[in-house]
Amino acid sequence: MPENLSNWGAFVAAEPELAQTVEARFGAFTHHVLATLRRDGSPRTTGLEVRFVNGELWLGMMPDSRKALDLRHDPRFALQANPGPGTEMGGGDVRVSGRAIEVDDPAVKAAYGEEVEPPEPFHLFRTELTEVVRTYVEDDKYLVVQVWKPGEPVRTLKRT
Repeated sequence: MPENLSNWGAFVAAEPELAQTVEARFGAFTHHVLATLRRDGSPRTTGLEVRFVNGELWLGMMPDSRKALDLRHDPRFALQANPGPGTEMGGGDVRVSGRAIEVDDPAVKAAYGEEVEPPEPFHLFRTELTEVVRTYVEDDKYLVVQVWKPGEPVRTLKRT
């Protein structure tokens, strides 16, 4: 059975409140953690800046970086928002999973470049989401996990 995929704009339309929280968590810090798969299938984690521009979640990378080469070989990724200093994690722990599609269209890259001003040259990937997860503590009592998948409403699980 094929996986359901959705771009960032579709996620925002489906779940605007959760999307706003996720964007705020990614916006709170510059660097986040990207997990990719090496050619041998083992995981690789690296730091990454992300951008939300024109209804897309974009991943920009230096030319021929290991993470870019990983994504060219296998587009699956997981992205975790920087939790920040200390143990507070305002807004909770946020993770996004999906597939990264490399964009070679010069007009799209130019538009992204005008908005973001990355160092040239660069790889640009737009994301197709398979899952968005937020985990947080409510009332110092409950661990709350919100899970969204394309075509489904958010599932909320609470544990004590």
